[in-house]
Amino acid sequence: MTSKIALITGVSRPLGLGFAVARRLAEQDHHVILTARDLSQAEALATELRRAGLSASALRLDLSEPVSIHDAADRLAGSFDHLDVLVNNASAMPDFRTRSALDVDLEALHAIFAVSVFGCWGLTQALLPLLRRAPTARIVNLTSEAAEQIGRRGPVFSPAYALAKHSLNALTATLAAALTDTPILVNAVDPGPVASHPERGDDADDRSPAEAARGVVWAATLPADGPTGGVFRDGKPVSAAFA
Repeated sequence: MTSKIALITGVSRPLGLGFAVARRLAEQDHHVILTARDLSQAEALATELRRAGLSASALRLDLSEPVSIHDAADRLAGSFDHLDVLVNNASAMPDFRTRSALDVDLEALHAIFAVSVFGCWGLTQALLPLLRRAPTARIVNLTSEAAEQIGRRGPVFSPAYALAKHSLNALTATLAAALTDTPILVNAVDPGPVASHPERGDDADDRSPAEAARGVVWAATLPADGPTGGVFRDGKPVSAAFA
């Protein structure tokens, strides 16, 4: 019997990390709520999980639209009395072609921050009442090793994306501190390079989504004495900058 509820953002692709995380959590007796900007994509993947005997549903959510965030929160509150896990997986595409902060397209910067920082922050606030009603809620923010470039000398590749993920790490620590008097644990996870975009030419050493999902699920199912406010890869801390 399903005992916990988990919501994962940005679940629109069969080869995506979000879907791999959703599958693994569903296999661990969670009812998983798959969200995406295109509801039909999330619903197709939820149907695939249900056909495999797992508990799943779909919900439209566009993190760049505050109205969409509040609508999703209202729908969830009408269907569930708590939320055990929030995985902020959705992210804007990196600005791959930019090699200097001096050349960043400010419209692209706003678009990346709208999803990866402000959207994540707004959704967490909107779902906090449901998270507080869970006995031991967990919030997992998907970050990237790109964030580790910030503050170092030398060129920064995809600077808008790197700065957004750096900010997300800081947000993770900030939220963890704000929730220190609750059982809610908040952590960021860097899944490493993931082979989720064959159309862009994945590198030979990229990990499969199923393998990369393990570290995310680890953070989503931490025990009561688990860490909070950190950045992790495969269950090990990778940055103490905001701890």
